Amino acid sequence: MNLNDAFYIGYITKTRGLKGELQLFFEFTDYDELDFDVLFLEINKKLVPYFVDSIKLQKNSTAYLQLADVDHIDKAQGLVKKKAYLPTDKMPERDPDDFRYSDLIGFRVIDEHEGEIGEIIDVQELPQQFIARVDFHGKELLFPLNEELILDIDPEEEIIEVELPDGLIDLYKE
Repeated sequence: MNLNDAFYIGYITKTRGLKGELQLFFEFTDYDELDFDVLFLEINKKLVPYFVDSIKLQKNSTAYLQLADVDHIDKAQGLVKKKAYLPTDKMPERDPDDFRYSDLIGFRVIDEHEGEIGEIIDVQELPQQFIARVDFHGKELLFPLNEELILDIDPEEEIIEVELPDGLIDLYKE
């Protein structure tokens, strides 16, 4: 299997105990809907399959898992920091009306006063809010994604219209 046939779900953060148990941190939003019979880890730019013996999902976007043939901490230690993937046919279906802030990646940002600002390159989830990272003339411009600032979202044209606070864009012009 290659990367085109898989989707990224997270990475191995650390080992747990002496029997090879691993902690997996999810960067995939709907991790509780995933099917974990086999997990692919990226090792030397190749996806290596591992059969999942057991997995215990946690509430903090992590899981503890035991992989087949990884039965000792020495075997598990080599898998720490490896990216984890699942086959694309195991990706859960999403309701078309289920729009999320992370879907805004790639959208062009147009400010009511400044005009076009740039393209959203990433959306970060912080405890209090979501933050959009925009490529603004080669610099990284950050602004919160909240209902007070967003005027309109056009999914067809991939445009988000905003009214950013006075002076925010000026901070990034220098």
